[in-house]
Amino acid sequence: MKFDVVVLSYRPTEIPALVRASESIGFDGFWVGETNADPFAALTLAAEHSTRVTIGSAIAVAFPRTPTVLAYTAHALADLSGGRFVLGLGPQVRAHNERRFGVKWERPVAKIEESIAVMRAVWDTWQTGAPLAHRGEFYRIDLMPPFFSPAPHAFGPIPVYLAAVNPHMLRLVGRSADGAFVHALHTTRYLREVVLPNVESGLAESGRTRKDVTINSAVFAVPMDDAAFARKAERHVRSQIAFYLSTPAYRVVAEQHGWEDIQYGLSRMARRGEWDTMADVLPESVTDEMIVRGSWAELPHMISERYHGLLDRVSYYLPFVPGEADNGWRQSIEAFASLRD
Repeated sequence: MKFDVVVLSYRPTEIPALVRASESIGFDGFWVGETNADPFAALTLAAEHSTRVTIGSAIAVAFPRTPTVLAYTAHALADLSGGRFVLGLGPQVRAHNERRFGVKWERPVAKIEESIAVMRAVWDTWQTGAPLAHRGEFYRIDLMPPFFSPAPHAFGPIPVYLAAVNPHMLRLVGRSADGAFVHALHTTRYLREVVLPNVESGLAESGRTRKDVTINSAVFAVPMDDAAFARKAERHVRSQIAFYLSTPAYRVVAEQHGWEDIQYGLSRMARRGEWDTMADVLPESVTDEMIVRGSWAELPHMISERYHGLLDRVSYYLPFVPGEADNGWRQSIEAFASLRD
């Protein structure tokens, strides 16, 4: 099990120091989300200021960018990073596509599957010189003169991971992608009964096996070594659970456990703007299914036992701030490393 750091909210000027600290302290991967800044600008800096860690988008929103635009960006980042780049994509939800990005919302699973096919066709043209001739439901891409083709790189196919919550997208992961980002709002039951069966169904369609995909997720972890830090971390993860559970996009997790009434109550609180008190009404029966509590050194062993065979890469759903709890992060990193030895 690899142990990564995920940066969700950031200023681009912070990225060089963050990635250097992440690499120095021993993380396996450095992932950047698309929240308040363009992830690819940040990942360009991350590639330049690191030498070892996997770097990737977790995730970039797919549809505001054409497949060819994504192909150029990913090719450049693979080249710049020496093959350490992973392209993580997600559809986001309809409201954000239409009202934040101003793009059309149409059959997201089919469209993102075709986007992957187009990117791989474009990459193949650049690598081998093969003719480019894609005509599908959403895209016609059949023009790539040599002048517009970047030089081939020597780092192999660029991995594509997809954010996946519901069965259709999970099956697409198994059918067409190299990995999945499972949302932090998960339980082991959801992973066993929803995630893995649907990924494996897609794998069977593509003639691949479980070892051909990487399943990646953040874990709501609360390090208990220091009481003040533990209280802060507990409040942070409970607030995140309440926020995400209030969102209809994650209804599949609530339905798996019979938490629909809890979700509807949180959704009503969210519509009233009661963000600060939503965490207070979360039942312990819910948070105990999602939060892992232990010392920094114990957490990796607890997570490895809980998620054995379910997750391949993990991160803590906690902000990584260089200079804050560095010794604790090192203890977790060392423990994860010892479990792989």
